[in-house]
Amino acid sequence: MDDTAAGAAGPADDRAGDPADSPFRHEQTARDEAPQFVLPLVVRIEKAAPPTRTDALEAAARAVLVILADERSTGDGEWARAMRDWQDARIRKVVRRARGAEWRKASLLPGITVGGPGPDAAAAREPVAAEGPGFAPYAEVRVFPPVPLDGWPKELAKLQVSGTDLDDPEDPPATADPAAPVLWLSPGIAMSAGKAMAQAGHGAQLAWWELSETDRKAWQEAGFPLSVRTPDAARWRQLTRSGLPLVRDAGFTEIAPGSSTVVADHPALRR
Repeated sequence: MDDTAAGAAGPADDRAGDPADSPFRHEQTARDEAPQFVLPLVVRIEKAAPPTRTDALEAAARAVLVILADERSTGDGEWARAMRDWQDARIRKVVRRARGAEWRKASLLPGITVGGPGPDAAAAREPVAAEGPGFAPYAEVRVFPPVPLDGWPKELAKLQVSGTDLDDPEDPPATADPAAPVLWLSPGIAMSAGKAMAQAGHGAQLAWWELSETDRKAWQEAGFPLSVRTPDAARWRQLTRSGLPLVRDAGFTEIAPGSSTVVADHPALRR
C-alpha cells in the first residue's frame, strides 16, 4: 500500500524545476492546496500462487512508466486531464490487491495491465517451487488513470490495501546490469510489498521526468526494461550522493517523513 508523495533531492531538484514547489517533497507547499488525486495500482495476488516480491515491484514501476507514456495520457488524450490534475498536486500512488473475481472486475475498468506472457514477463518461466504455496510465473499489475483522493470507483474502493505481503523464494542478485535502469531500494528501511511497489513507481517516474525525449522514446521502445535491487549500506550512501533522482517519502504511511527510499539509476542520467 502507499498513500505517499515522493521527494527529489540534491542535483535532481535543479533539473526538475523550482525545488520549493516540487511534487516530490514532503514539506508543505502550494501543491497541497490543489485538489488531491491518486494513481491506483492493483496487483494480482492469487492465494495459491502469488507473484514474487521483486517481480511485483518491477511490474509496478513499469506500469507507472507505461501510463505516463501512453498517448491517452498526453495532449488531448482521454486521460490527459486526470494526469495533469494528479501531477499538479502531490504525486500519490496507492497499491491494492485483488484475486479471482475481484481481479476480473477491476480489469474491466479503463486502465493498462502490465505483466503476463510476453517479453517483459519471462513467459517461459515455470512457477517457482518453494516451501508452501508456489509462486506465479510473473507479476500482473493494472494501473488506472488518476482519481480524486475520495472518489475511487466502487470496484477499486472495496479492494484491500493491507496484506500486500510478498516474498522472494531466494534473494535477488546483489548486482544489476550496468547498461540497464535500476531502481535501488534503501537497505535500511523495512517496507511492506505494497509500500515498496509505490516507492518503486515513484522512482521510475522521477527517472522518466529527468530523461530527454530521445531517451524516453528509446526506453519505451525497448519495453521499459528495469530491475529493482537493494544495495549494501556503503553502496546506498554512494548512490544517495550521486546526483541521481532520489525519492524522499512524505511520511503518510509506514515510514518517517523525508526518508530516502529509492534512487533511480538510469544510464542516461549518470554523471
